[in-house]
Amino acid sequence: MTVRTRFAPSPTGFLHIGGARTALFSWAYARRHGGSFILRIEDTDVARSTPEAVQAIVDGMRWLGLAHDEGPFYQMQRMDRYKEVIGQMLAAGTAYHCYTSKEELDALRAEQEARKEKPRYDGCWRPESGKNLPVPPPGIAPVVRFRNPQDGVVTWDDQVKGRIEFANSELDDFIIARADGTPTYNFCVVVDDHDMKITHVIRGDDHVNNTPRQINLLRALGAPVPEYGHLSMILGDDGQKLSKRHGAVSVMQYDDEGYLPEAVLNYLARLGWSHGDEEIFSMEQFVQWFDLDHITASAAQFNTEKLNWLNAHYLKQADPQRLAAEAGRRLARQGVSLEGGPDASRVAALYRDRVASLNELADAMHPFFSLPGPTPELVAQHLTEPALKGLAALRARLADCAWQAAELGQAVKQTATELGLKMPQLAIPLRVVLLGLPQSPSIDAVLEVLGRERVLSRLEQVLKG
Repeated sequence: MTVRTRFAPSPTGFLHIGGARTALFSWAYARRHGGSFILRIEDTDVARSTPEAVQAIVDGMRWLGLAHDEGPFYQMQRMDRYKEVIGQMLAAGTAYHCYTSKEELDALRAEQEARKEKPRYDGCWRPESGKNLPVPPPGIAPVVRFRNPQDGVVTWDDQVKGRIEFANSELDDFIIARADGTPTYNFCVVVDDHDMKITHVIRGDDHVNNTPRQINLLRALGAPVPEYGHLSMILGDDGQKLSKRHGAVSVMQYDDEGYLPEAVLNYLARLGWSHGDEEIFSMEQFVQWFDLDHITASAAQFNTEKLNWLNAHYLKQADPQRLAAEAGRRLARQGVSLEGGPDASRVAALYRDRVASLNELADAMHPFFSLPGPTPELVAQHLTEPALKGLAALRARLADCAWQAAELGQAVKQTATELGLKMPQLAIPLRVVLLGLPQSPSIDAVLEVLGRERVLSRLEQVLKG
């Protein structure tokens, strides 16, 4: 058997963390077994589906690096296939036309609720041997209902939750095509999974109640039933259902907030799955290790602090040129260009161990390319008369200094010693002049990366007052 998994989002919103985890697990399972990963866009909710949401899903998948092997397939482009199958089911007697009006259904529901019964369709138009069906009322366009088995149980061994069982008596004859002919969600999913030869369905546990209906439909079509694995929900940092304030936002917002995709992927992989005590691993390792047996059946809890820790780790390991490009993209939005400045990759290398996000990195790199100047408070605090005298002496020494970190650091120390200053009494004013900040990485590294011309120019501007 060739493993075939799918990710099938509805384009009624963005790709959020829960959907991204489902996509990751489905992708990894296919990769682990040398199978195929299919992207399917379930866009039959025409009123709520938007092209912007479709693009957001595709962008999010691309940013995470979850490449699909087939698709994207769009359900709205498969309407002829759905109508064909509905026709076959009507002919086979596994589906039937129902003329019960909305008003009649509402009245039936009210009566059942008054009797404290579970609301369900009463099978009025279900064909049975020896049963005389009502005469179809004029002017009523019928829906199509699935002729669900009335006896027995539907069971499956869920790959995450274990054995699950539903009595068929609890499942009514649900609608598979509306009065206007458009097919319903559960029907489209079944036809798609059958046609696309899906072997493993990995999805959120909000679909558990759909599964027995889908299994019965598949059996009515004579189709194989895939393996199902239902992932538990993700809770926020506070233990409540994940909401926009703690993670249920577009995956692309994590890009906006300065996270690296590999950090997000690593974090998602550990959100409800584990491989021993491993916390940090590549996607190659994840694919090698991934199975469905080690997915926890209990809810996973989102932990922003842990995600930030992972992001800081991956920033430390990242190529400085890549970091420079990412920071440059963010600085460009602030109107700051890397052109004409120092080597951006060397600046990024100075800070990658000191920041937790790409946004922090961009902020740290900003003064190297567009010096905003120190605030009046910093000037008053640090650019005192002794400090300015020390900076003037240092500038003279730097003019002839070999521009390498060791020599530059020695120049700062010698100048401070000669003037009777402690190292911070000269290094901090120097940082304020060069970067507009009292703190930075090692001052000799900052001097080396900024370059002779920029350092001397910035010193001269301040010394001239």
